[in-house]
Amino acid sequence: MFEYEMHQMRAAELAREADRRHLIREIRRSRRTEARRSTGDEAEGRVSLPLWKSRFTRAA
Repeated sequence: MFEYEMHQMRAAELAREADRRHLIREIRRSRRTEARRSTGDEAEGRVSLPLWKSRFTRAA
């Protein structure tokens, strides 16, 4: 019976830890979103090169 109770306590602890991590991710995501909105540069997004265009010159 003792092992079962220990298992239940550990499972509850892991669930609380998962909830905390999920909450932290949500907070970070909302802060990033808010920071992007507050900069006023919404028209300019992330710039990426097309796959066929590289920053490096091809070797012969």
